[in-house]
Amino acid sequence: MTALALLWGSAFLWIKLALDSGLTPFQIAFVRSALGAAVLLVLARAARQSLPRDRGTWARLVVAALFCNALPFLLFGIGEQTVDSGPAGVLHATTPLWSVLIGFAIGTERGTHPVRLGGLVLGFAGTLVILAPWEATGLLSGGALALLGASASYAVGFAYMGSRLTGRGTGPLALSAAQLVAATALSAPAALADGTTHMDIAPRAVLAVAVLGVFSTGFTFYLSYRLIADEGATSAAAVGYLLPVVSVALGAIVLDEELGPRVIAGAAIVLAGVAATRWRKRGPSPSARASAAGLTAPGPGK
Repeated sequence: MTALALLWGSAFLWIKLALDSGLTPFQIAFVRSALGAAVLLVLARAARQSLPRDRGTWARLVVAALFCNALPFLLFGIGEQTVDSGPAGVLHATTPLWSVLIGFAIGTERGTHPVRLGGLVLGFAGTLVILAPWEATGLLSGGALALLGASASYAVGFAYMGSRLTGRGTGPLALSAAQLVAATALSAPAALADGTTHMDIAPRAVLAVAVLGVFSTGFTFYLSYRLIADEGATSAAAVGYLLPVVSVALGAIVLDEELGPRVIAGAAIVLAGVAATRWRKRGPSPSARASAAGLTAPGPGK
């Protein structure tokens, strides 16, 4: 969990360093997808997982790659041109809020408990605190809206993947590799066209985008897969709470970014809202249900 949080949360730092060193958002999105795909292809081959071969699966992968990779990777780069890496990580933490909102829109969140509804309102209220549109020094800008758009795009992609891609027989590493291959293809035309006018790239940019693609993209997919397999989905989801902490800490330590009390308070409110949206009402245990039905639960060895 620590390794995953550090690698995933540091992505915003590497994006900022790559931008400051001469790369464009289009180039970052393309190279990040390509390097991440290369890592996952090697891991999938080592695990003896084969890429899908049918056209239907690849068509669905293109849609998933658009919303989960190509589009948000581009929007993160656009957003961090004007927003510091720390707040960028905090705004990324709104993804679960968008997921709940999308669930309401498509009907998968019917009968939601008031705690979850309150978390949704609280989370977006925290976002408003961060953006502070009522203040001249607020973060509300085209860059901040791009970052929120990236988080919403992730939520759309996750909902699509859950209904159209997962649980269909393809190994998770191979599926992730194929998705990043599709994202690379989607990002390539704009990156190549953009690259003809931006050739003055510093060595630091190469290093930053290499770490971003190999470790903060490729290996994070693998570590997420391992964490879910070893510890369960709950532990994997808990990493999401650490990402803003990592991005804020690295931004302050490495880039000397300043964080005012408003942004810190807004981040705390957003995370509290996200925690509330993940609330689930626990049902009675099997033994309690048996007792309620007038039955006796079998003891050990029976």
